[in-house]
Amino acid sequence: MILKKLQVHQFKNYTDRAFHFSPKINCFVGKNGIGKTNVLEAIHYMALTKGFANSLDKHNIQFDKDYFIIEALIENGEKEDKVSCIVNTGRKKKLKKNEADIPKIADYIGYLPLVMISPYDRDLITESADSRRKYIDSILSQVDKYYLNSLIAYNKTLQQRNSLLKYFAKNHCFDKSQLDVYNAQLSEYASFIFEQRKIYVKEIEGRFKEKYALISNQSEQVDITYKSQLLDAPLDVLFDQNLDKDRILQHTSVGIHRDDLIFTINGNPIKRFGSQGQQKSLLIALKLAQYDYLKIQSKVKPLLLLDDVFDKLDEHRVKAIIDLVNSDYFGQIFITDTHKHRIEDLLSKLDVESNLVELS
Repeated sequence: MILKKLQVHQFKNYTDRAFHFSPKINCFVGKNGIGKTNVLEAIHYMALTKGFANSLDKHNIQFDKDYFIIEALIENGEKEDKVSCIVNTGRKKKLKKNEADIPKIADYIGYLPLVMISPYDRDLITESADSRRKYIDSILSQVDKYYLNSLIAYNKTLQQRNSLLKYFAKNHCFDKSQLDVYNAQLSEYASFIFEQRKIYVKEIEGRFKEKYALISNQSEQVDITYKSQLLDAPLDVLFDQNLDKDRILQHTSVGIHRDDLIFTINGNPIKRFGSQGQQKSLLIALKLAQYDYLKIQSKVKPLLLLDDVFDKLDEHRVKAIIDLVNSDYFGQIFITDTHKHRIEDLLSKLDVESNLVELS
């Protein structure tokens, strides 16, 4: 899959701008705030139908406008596809492929596999478990339509169960048989989601550690652990054990919506014991392991987006990352940086086709 052209209209700071890309490495340089990251965010829309920096579509519409359009020309094997995303204030987001409407976003996710490495990834370390669940869900949803549909169904049913618990409390009544209907549905969805998350973490664990060792010159040991209440018991059993608690809280206290990923360095939580450079190295290793997984599952080379990845990394770690991506293993790569000379030096060391865009 090759992204050949991107056209943005009223998206963030771009009123109307077209970008033509190299099939290998594309670099965007310029000062902070000039719009480098916005180009990558538009590409992210073409893959996952949403931005990575802000999940609210309306916040990506240019000031004083009421819509934005992103269009892409994508080389897909021997043919080219034209894909567009149209967001209007107060209306449902519209996706088109070769001028035909795509009725369900879930049907499109996975068409253009993508891995994004950006400063926003630090939320995976510093923020709540919700950000880490969304991260693993975004990966599995790209390669498994059944996973995405199961996740949508689980979240919808979870809301219904929570509403029922609130109804019981408000009306001073209780009917366990009504609750059991939702329990059965949630248990079925959760069982599949839990198994897929567990398998994913197991499959990337070795690659994650290997890539961190390459980036850090084997100076530290890192680990990733999948944390879930379903490791202790099936969800239907957990529902029975926590029935009184759920009735008091008026919401569902157990389930895969409480899952988490735990990152450690030398056996300690990296949030507390890792330097900025170590944390960034861990996140880059995590995303490169994700790249391996998506490549194997989708049987195509995902797009790789590197947003300001070289900041706060020492010379060895920068060189290690360059060496990793400078191979035929990776497909099309997009890089942003504030240092033009650093990017020019990087490109001079790479024997591949490249494109440098200086934004001002």
